[in-house]
Amino acid sequence: MAANASAQPARSSHPPQTMPHTGRQPFAWLGRLLLRLLLIIQALIVVYPLVWNVLASLKTNEEVMENPWTLPKHFNWSNYVNAFTTARIGDYMLNSVLVVAMSMVILLAAALPTAYALGRMNFRGKTLTTNVYMAGLFIGGVYIIVPLFILMNNLHMLDNRFWLSAVYATGSLPFSVYLMIGFMKSIPKDFEEAALIDGCGYTSTLFRIILPITRPAIVTLIVFGFFDFWNEYVLALTLITSDEKKTIPIGLSNLMQIQQYATDWGSLFAGLVIVLIPTIIIYALLQKRLTDGMMMGGVKG
Repeated sequence: MAANASAQPARSSHPPQTMPHTGRQPFAWLGRLLLRLLLIIQALIVVYPLVWNVLASLKTNEEVMENPWTLPKHFNWSNYVNAFTTARIGDYMLNSVLVVAMSMVILLAAALPTAYALGRMNFRGKTLTTNVYMAGLFIGGVYIIVPLFILMNNLHMLDNRFWLSAVYATGSLPFSVYLMIGFMKSIPKDFEEAALIDGCGYTSTLFRIILPITRPAIVTLIVFGFFDFWNEYVLALTLITSDEKKTIPIGLSNLMQIQQYATDWGSLFAGLVIVLIPTIIIYALLQKRLTDGMMMGGVKG
């Protein structure tokens, strides 16, 4: 009995101590409340123009001119039909899809092997080459648009959707290489050494080992590239002159200038909604992968 009694922990006669009251608890809920209010206000600021644009695209011209804040009496879907037929939004969108697809292919074909070489291999001039790519992060396409226009004019590259795509891909190459280098450096050497022992060359190792591991970074790269290429305006306005080759930002700008005199505001707002739909779909489908890729890049980079 004495042994059992000694094995039990001694009970203290003092009451359990509580955490000292620091005076922060009454203000913690107030901070969370202010944070939620701030986030709600920011969300309303972002969502309200989109909702207003969608509602205006379903109104008649008279409803838009009378009071732009009221709801439409009837959904006027003919505005979307006019945007596709009269304003040729479908043709501009097709050009944008073609340019974005070619830009993405060129960008991935150039960025992935470059990042693999700079991030995983050691060779003479590697530091200089990496610094040159990093310097490209600070050079915007607008700043070099005049010499770029003269160069492409001398080489007869103007008014060509492929060369416009090549310019887009080249402009996004420094950021893409910078992003992929951070991911590829985080991959342990063991994967690469095991692949080389099994007889894989550098090309096979890149496509069979490295790229599957860096898939979140590639998705992030595709999303950022899509948004940049889809919404780009200045280079497309300068390098494309034929109306049948113009991308959707240029076509939408022309539509806005025309509708100022034609006063077909419903078709104009319908065209704006049509432009927004692909970006919203891409973001909704790839939001989780984009967030995962950014978090992995923040941890590993």
